[in-house]
Amino acid sequence: MHPNRNAIAFGGLIGLILFFVLLIVVALWAWPKYKVYKLEMNGIAALKEAEWSKQILIEEAKAREAAALMQAKARVTLAEADGKAKIVQARAEGQADIERAKAAAEANKIIGESLKGNEEYLRYVWIKGLQDGKGERIYIPTEAGLPILEAGKAGK
Repeated sequence: MHPNRNAIAFGGLIGLILFFVLLIVVALWAWPKYKVYKLEMNGIAALKEAEWSKQILIEEAKAREAAALMQAKARVTLAEADGKAKIVQARAEGQADIERAKAAAEANKIIGESLKGNEEYLRYVWIKGLQDGKGERIYIPTEAGLPILEAGKAGK
């Protein structure tokens, strides 16, 4: 073997050992810095996640508030519409009552006019009513305007 070759192999071996030692030293120096960097990045990521979670909660709260406000407005609108409908219904019922009263007044007027001067007909209706009665007590006014009370106790 050549002595030069051994020296080169030995030199290569020492270079290789020195490279690995240097690599270990660099790794020992870089590892703590990497751990700190990694922890810092994890912290930043957690902070960003917390900020996003907070923002999501805020937006959800705003959406719930807006929905509640819209529901309240809808209830108010429905209540107003219901109130207006009741007012319209009351007016219509009042108008119908007025029309019924007018019709009843007109009917009474017609009946009253037709009964004037018809004493015989009224007497006939009265007598017919007495015949159709079922033993009711009838109080007949006398000359002094006082009724004859329970004359003969009808239907003993």
